Amino acid sequence: MLIDTKDALNLISKLSFRKVINITKVWGSFFWSKWRTKPIQRGLPISISIEPTTACNLGCPECPSGLKYFTRPTGNLKPRFYESIIDQLEKDLLYLTFYFQGEPYINPSFLEMVKYASDRKIYTATSTNAHFLNDENARKTVESGLDRIIISIDGTTQEVYESYRINGDLSTVIEGTRNIIKWKKKLKSSTPNVMFQFLVVRPNEHQIADVKKLGKELGVDSVKLKTAQVYEYENGNELIPEQQKYSRYQKESDGKYSIKNSLDDQCWKMWSSCVITWDGKVVPCCFDKDATHRLGELKDLSFHQIWQGEAYQNFRGQLQNGRKNIDICKNCSEGTKVWA
Repeated sequence: MLIDTKDALNLISKLSFRKVINITKVWGSFFWSKWRTKPIQRGLPISISIEPTTACNLGCPECPSGLKYFTRPTGNLKPRFYESIIDQLEKDLLYLTFYFQGEPYINPSFLEMVKYASDRKIYTATSTNAHFLNDENARKTVESGLDRIIISIDGTTQEVYESYRINGDLSTVIEGTRNIIKWKKKLKSSTPNVMFQFLVVRPNEHQIADVKKLGKELGVDSVKLKTAQVYEYENGNELIPEQQKYSRYQKESDGKYSIKNSLDDQCWKMWSSCVITWDGKVVPCCFDKDATHRLGELKDLSFHQIWQGEAYQNFRGQLQNGRKNIDICKNCSEGTKVWA
């Protein structure tokens, strides 16, 4: 979580005594597990990501949603099912991200779901390609109480932008950003915090200064540079930046590439957060994009049963015994520099 001062104060305002106790339990059990080399879990997640939809209007080259590569079922999160999940977690949950795969605004109930969580003093965030931020949606976004909106903008010219954001239109992204800023001012709202996310890849790395300038001109709260995950990196990849500070991968003496990560046998996310798919599958983290490591289904079990259950504890133990042996962990950002 990248947070500026105003955003940090907003996040702190969501805390309650019970949430502080829960955070303490989670931290304690994480470090106790490291010391014992045995998974011990106390408390409930501090943050979760929930998937509004698997659908997306773009076709980005490293995204299974855009490429339609899913083998799991696809669809939209249903409001009542979503509410039942939040009702189980609201007293302990601090941070809720409306994103896993897909473009959140494609779900017609998305902003109603944001408001449901916001009304329960949960910090809410989302990531969007900003193609659906027309004037009405921008107003509704501000009115929903959304705390943070991350706008993906991976180029400052149409040619560069669409080289990664296939089928995308940069002018629509800029107009959507203007709409959000406008309605924040009109409604005299300090939220959402507007963040430009610039995914640094070889075709756009020469525009880093330009995107910072554009963000300042538009009045966004921050511009963050994110290193890119690529699936096929061992033999090099045309997306890996030439500037090493913006790459998650490094070239070895034999000409092969490796991830800049020692892959230690620990992972804070396994104790503090999880991902819930649109149809209620609980998976370990955002790197399990096709939900192959299903730790439980919320249509069958309560969240508490899944979180403290045998499948979850076994997965935590498997990670502690050899993170390098778990497929989704081999190209993971835990322990890697994500933000440049």
